[in-house]
Amino acid sequence: MRKQKLVSNNIYHVFNRGVEKRQTFMDETDYLRFINNLAIFNDAKAVFNSKHRIKEIKSTDSRKLLVDILAFCLMPNHFHLLLRQREENGISKFMNKIGVGYTNYFNLKYERVGPLFQGAFRSVLIDDESQFLYIPYYIHLNPLDLKISNWKENGINKLKVAIEFLNSYKWSSHRDYIGNSNFIGIINKHFLNEIFINPENYQKDLKNFMKDFDFSEMNDLLLE
Repeated sequence: MRKQKLVSNNIYHVFNRGVEKRQTFMDETDYLRFINNLAIFNDAKAVFNSKHRIKEIKSTDSRKLLVDILAFCLMPNHFHLLLRQREENGISKFMNKIGVGYTNYFNLKYERVGPLFQGAFRSVLIDDESQFLYIPYYIHLNPLDLKISNWKENGINKLKVAIEFLNSYKWSSHRDYIGNSNFIGIINKHFLNEIFINPENYQKDLKNFMKDFDFSEMNDLLLE
């Protein structure tokens, strides 16, 4: 049981990583499978059958979304999601489908057994404006771990290099917000676009965030 009930219409930063910090995405096909799951499993009417496979809903008009996916980032051994819950227990239902579905796929592909992720997902309520303003930027900056060592502690000195890398990284919603849609139908951009306004403004604010923000102020939201 979760210690805190996740409340509908609230926004949460949701995080999980591989068991023992193991790699959970081994190749491009794995990333694509997980992202496909984000779309398929975000439906109250989609259920697992006796073989633990998802029954896909053929008509998109009949979908009843469990959550709004506002932002996401997949890393080799973990993932971040920014979710708005649309119905009671929507996040828990969605994350259960994600966890079971992707683990079954991964275990079958790589001939392994047992849990893939490190227990239940973790979540933090985004409950004030300042948190809502910067948590999407943090989520989208995560791929810098693959490019710049200790960037959270030391800052980002080569801003152009960092931005070029983020713009080329396929496995996050950053590219959607700069106007280069990666995967159609995954995220709901309306909420964050009230802040970002347009791709140009998003990129400008992201650069300012990268230059000026003290990441030690985010310890209560990072879940790491």
